Amino acid sequence: MRLSTIKLSGFKSFVDPTVMHLPTNMTGIVGPNGCGKSNIIDAVRWVMGESSASRLRGDSLTDVIFSGSSARKPVSQAQVELIFDNSEGSIGGEFARYAEISVKRSVSRDGQSNYYLNGARCRRRDITDLFLGTGLGARSYSIIEQGMISQIIEAKPEDLRVYLEEAAGISKYKERRKETESRIKSTRENLDRLGDLREEVDKQLEHLKRQARAAEQYQALQAERLNKDAQLKALEFRRYDADLKSLNDALTQDEIKLQSLLADQRQAEAQIEACRSQHGEASEALGKAQAEVYRVGGELARIEQQIQHQKELRQRLETARAEADAAFAQVGEHISGDERQLAELHNAIAAAEPQLATLREQDGGRQEALKAAEAALHDWQQRWDAYAKAQAEAARWAEVERTKIEYLEKQALDAGRRREALANERGTLDTSAITTALAQLTADHDGQKAGLDGLGEQLEQRKAALGALQEQQRQQQSELAEVRKQGQAARGRLSSLEALQHAALGQEKNVALDWLKGQGIDGNTRLGEALQVEAGWETAVETVLGSLLEAVTVDAPADFLDAIASLGQGRVALVSGEASGFAAPAGSLAAKVQGPDAVRRLLAKVHAAEDAAAARQLALGEGEAAITRAGEWLGPGWLRVLRSGEAQQGALAREREIQSLRAEIEALAKKEQAINEGLTSMRDKLLEAEQHREDAQRSLYLAHRSVSELAGQLQGQKSRLESAQARVGRIDGELATLATTLEESQANAREARARLEQAVAKMGDLESERQALDAQRRTLGEQRDAARNSAREARDAAHQLALTLESQRARVVALSQSLARMGSQKAQLEVRLNELQAQLADGDAPVVALQAQRQSALDQRVVVERDLAAARSALDGIEGEMRKYEQVRQQRDQQALSQREAISAKRLQQQALELRASQLSEAIVAAGLSLDEVLASLTSEAEVEAWQKAVADIDAKMRRLEPVNLAAIQEYGEQSERKTYLDAQDADLTSALETLEEAIRKIDRETRGRFKETFDRVNAGVQELYPRLFGGGHAYLELTGEDLLDTGVSIMARPPGKRVSNISLLSGGEKALTAVALVFAIFRLNPAPFCLLDEVDAPLD
Repeated sequence: MRLSTIKLSGFKSFVDPTVMHLPTNMTGIVGPNGCGKSNIIDAVRWVMGESSASRLRGDSLTDVIFSGSSARKPVSQAQVELIFDNSEGSIGGEFARYAEISVKRSVSRDGQSNYYLNGARCRRRDITDLFLGTGLGARSYSIIEQGMISQIIEAKPEDLRVYLEEAAGISKYKERRKETESRIKSTRENLDRLGDLREEVDKQLEHLKRQARAAEQYQALQAERLNKDAQLKALEFRRYDADLKSLNDALTQDEIKLQSLLADQRQAEAQIEACRSQHGEASEALGKAQAEVYRVGGELARIEQQIQHQKELRQRLETARAEADAAFAQVGEHISGDERQLAELHNAIAAAEPQLATLREQDGGRQEALKAAEAALHDWQQRWDAYAKAQAEAARWAEVERTKIEYLEKQALDAGRRREALANERGTLDTSAITTALAQLTADHDGQKAGLDGLGEQLEQRKAALGALQEQQRQQQSELAEVRKQGQAARGRLSSLEALQHAALGQEKNVALDWLKGQGIDGNTRLGEALQVEAGWETAVETVLGSLLEAVTVDAPADFLDAIASLGQGRVALVSGEASGFAAPAGSLAAKVQGPDAVRRLLAKVHAAEDAAAARQLALGEGEAAITRAGEWLGPGWLRVLRSGEAQQGALAREREIQSLRAEIEALAKKEQAINEGLTSMRDKLLEAEQHREDAQRSLYLAHRSVSELAGQLQGQKSRLESAQARVGRIDGELATLATTLEESQANAREARARLEQAVAKMGDLESERQALDAQRRTLGEQRDAARNSAREARDAAHQLALTLESQRARVVALSQSLARMGSQKAQLEVRLNELQAQLADGDAPVVALQAQRQSALDQRVVVERDLAAARSALDGIEGEMRKYEQVRQQRDQQALSQREAISAKRLQQQALELRASQLSEAIVAAGLSLDEVLASLTSEAEVEAWQKAVADIDAKMRRLEPVNLAAIQEYGEQSERKTYLDAQDADLTSALETLEEAIRKIDRETRGRFKETFDRVNAGVQELYPRLFGGGHAYLELTGEDLLDTGVSIMARPPGKRVSNISLLSGGEKALTAVALVFAIFRLNPAPFCLLDEVDAPLD
């Protein structure tokens, strides 16, 4: 982790937004005095949480805001932001995943200061917690400002310890220890309060336990009803669960079927790809087979040309042999004639000598002409052989080019047809329409999915509203129970008081009551009920009136004098109830009473005195008396005090309490009625809220269903788009390949046609040469034959004439010479015949060999044509397979789409069943029961209808028991739970207290160990660095106390050549270097993410 950027705005001298990038490990900031270098240090300290204005060289925290100058107006706020590079994850916790961490602080003129972490507003403590243990902080050793380097070395041992604690990373432990001690104190206070609460709850439980027994039967019915209702819901849940399992099985089968269809589709696509690969290979094989057919055809044409040439050569050789045979026979005849004419030749020599010379000259010329003719014919034969070879080569070349052209044209035609088919297929694959539909579906899906959150929030709001209404209903029910409880208590108290009052007022005396009933005045108001006595004077009035309080108020008591005779042994008092506003004397007891005038007149002669002393001071006349508040009744010469506890005593106070209770009961009744009306209204609101919740839940379900349907459609559309895009990609690739192939085929065809034209032109040129050669052959043959005949005739004539001359000169010599010549000529002819016979014998062998080659070529052509047919058949078969697999793929795609729609429908049905089952399960759990336990308690034969009847029976029993006050049971349960909760809290708090104390001990152990280790390592670092900085001397750290938790740290230093007993005796430069050694030793141990040093070398100047 390192500091990468500092951003300042409105802070001290940095009025404009200023960004300082720190790209390297060491950055220096230089400038003249007063340019704001130290303000950067203040900015960093300020954003790290510095709260002391004096530390920032100001009087208040708002002093860091730019206050204006002669050229600039003041600004309203200051802001500083530090950006840290955390790519190595040095900062742990929730910020470890951020590669960059931003810490920002801003303050306005009104003193409002805000902190931000990665743009989120936070507390100052969050900033300090973030950097605890890293060496960073507002007053850490990583920020050394002006003059601070000397303050470090002169710091108190307790302050110097802080730097080591930060280096050891135990500052966060101290914060935790402080928090833990605070928690321990709070926990102990909570335990004390909890003890008081537990004692109070114990007292309440004893009282509530007695009241709760009266409602146990009703509670038992409620529990039974709750159990039966839970079982009923469990039966319904079991039914839905069975349906859900069947639906899940069906869904599993559908999923398996869908996967099978998708597998078939993928297999078909794989087969199509394999067929495409095989199609390419088969096309290549077909091209090779066609090329082989064209090659074999060219080879066969060449062989047939050679056979024709050999036949023509053989024909010429046979003609020559026939001529040689004829010449050989002729020579034989000449020899025979010479032998017969030997004698005759001797006689004719003399006559033929002149002619003989002439004939010999002619014979020589004609022999030369014959040789010339034969040489010309031999030259023609060579030219003819060259022509035949060129003709065969041109024919083979033309045939090869024709074959190649046919193949290339077929290839171009196939490529064009394939391109047209692919283009048509490409046109049918409208990915834009699919993409548009997909975008629309995605937008609809995202919109409805976003609407789900709103519907979910609406449902939660309505649930919360329903819960709030239910809570209000529970509160009203509790309030109603409390009112009923108070009413019952008041009615009970009223009943008791009324019973006492009846007894006190004589309403339970049977004889008198019967007489009053007989007179029809038993329901009239008793005097005790008609009187209203000033508070505190009830006892005085009761003492004076005594049993007269039992008197019945009537209109005219005198009207009942005749009926008194029927009273018998009873006692009755009647008093006039008329109250016309008798003016009672001041200070009399009648002034303290409101009621019938007759009684007030009686009380007008009794003076009211506060106490006995006041009564004694009164001057009483004849027939007057005085009475005190306490009921001490005295008159001239007498005193009466009632302390007997008779029923009449306290009747007036009791009557007052009765009236108060009646008013209270009436108020409670009205309050109960109001609460009942509120509960009725609340039930209506609950029904309405429940309806709203169900509407929201139904809307959410329908929205889920719609989103699921859209998700299914979206998935199908995505699959179709992916398939279409993949197919379009393959088609585009194949179209590009076909375009290249078509272009190459057309180019190759053009080249082949050009070569074919060259071959045809060459064949035309050779045809002219052939015609010329044929004409030359005929001419040369005729010339050779003519020269041969002429030479033969001349030779014959010369022979004949020579014979004639020899016969004349020397018949025997001439005849011998003639015979020798004829023999020589015959030998030549034999040689010639042998040569021709040998040539004829050799001529059959090339023809046979060529015929064998032709037959081999024919056989090879059959084979290659069969291979060509097989390649065409294989290509057609592969194309058929491709069409078949493409049809299978499309069928499986359609079937998969239908299967997905079926799965979506079943998933919606599944969600509905799960929702209903979840509602039943939640209802059972809300009732405090376990669904599994309820299901386990039911038999497999249990029916929903039977449980519905059982629940209805229990409801009827509960209605017959109503009304029942369940408040006592609820309160008892609540108080019991509260007692249990408080006991658990007491145990938890006790355990937490032990845990916190153990945490304190653990933190102390960790702190001691880390502090000791850090102290030793920093001490070693100081001892190593100090001599390097001073070129000698030594320094060390020492502890000022024994306890590693709070001991201070001091530094001792002795520069070379000095013996000082106190660090304060060092010079400013020596103090600075000693402090640098300490800071660097700390940094070596725990390098902070950055270190700011501001003129630490100033004391060295």
